[in-house]
Amino acid sequence: MKPSIKRILKITLPILLGVFLIWYSLSKVSFSELLVYFKNADYFWIVLGMFFGLLSHLSRAHRWRFQLEPMGYHIKLPNSIMAVFATYLINYTIPRAGEVARASILTTYEGVPFEKGFGTIVAERVADLIVVFAIIALTLFLQFDFILSFLTKSFNPKSIVIGLLIFLIAILIFVFYIRKGTSGIALKIKTFIKGLTEGVLSIFKMEKKWAFIFHTLFIWTMYVLMFYVTSFSVAELDGIPFGAILIGFISASFSIAATNGGIGSYPIAVYAAFSIFGIPEDPSIAFGWIVWTSQTLVLVVLGGLSLLLLPIYNKVKG
Repeated sequence: MKPSIKRILKITLPILLGVFLIWYSLSKVSFSELLVYFKNADYFWIVLGMFFGLLSHLSRAHRWRFQLEPMGYHIKLPNSIMAVFATYLINYTIPRAGEVARASILTTYEGVPFEKGFGTIVAERVADLIVVFAIIALTLFLQFDFILSFLTKSFNPKSIVIGLLIFLIAILIFVFYIRKGTSGIALKIKTFIKGLTEGVLSIFKMEKKWAFIFHTLFIWTMYVLMFYVTSFSVAELDGIPFGAILIGFISASFSIAATNGGIGSYPIAVYAAFSIFGIPEDPSIAFGWIVWTSQTLVLVVLGGLSLLLLPIYNKVKG
């Protein structure tokens, strides 16, 4: 496949998927019904959720500086904050383009070489991925009985055992193939795994590693709190179990990678997770839209302001 076609598909496919998922969610809950949920929502909890989300973004911007300092770059906090918000905004247009733009902003206004700035972004994504896996592990531990009961009711126990065995065999085959393989795909995966390992180890070589770890945990605590407190805004979700919140949060977090900024996919992911707990689809989808809309509003406004203020701030400071 030609590189130009690949680029077009990378841009258009997430957009088309987002449009389809918006249509799908509106086929479950009409636009007029969604408006009713938005009208009746308790906006104290929505604003509090937006505040927690904002704190996580500011913490991310501050954490970034810890990675750059060992390389001799002491970037201004306002530039770091504006670069982070610009990243989120740009990711709504072209998936993952924001990370490239973020490193470019650092090169333009702070003189940090692009490859070094981009390398720190990759390393912080590794740290975030570890925390996500930890949240998944915690959720599985807390909800083990419920998940096991759900699986045994939904699937034949023999099918579950056979499925696990097939999964384990597939992992062993995959590991053997990657270790011994010399094909282009195998080498790319090896490089990726090596990069992940180096990224993790680089965290512990940092002078301010404990501050970095604290901010990483703080960022994800704020994310979970943002999701949790916003659920109080929908009266129909009163008394929702915390396990449902965790599974809904995990599902919604992964959905952001499916489409530009999670448009369309976010409420569907929330609905899919909540349905496991027997929570009705109308408030589930409406809640997903409320969370996504409120957080998107923060990122679009602050991302737009950041792109406008970056040249002004640096011209004044320069």
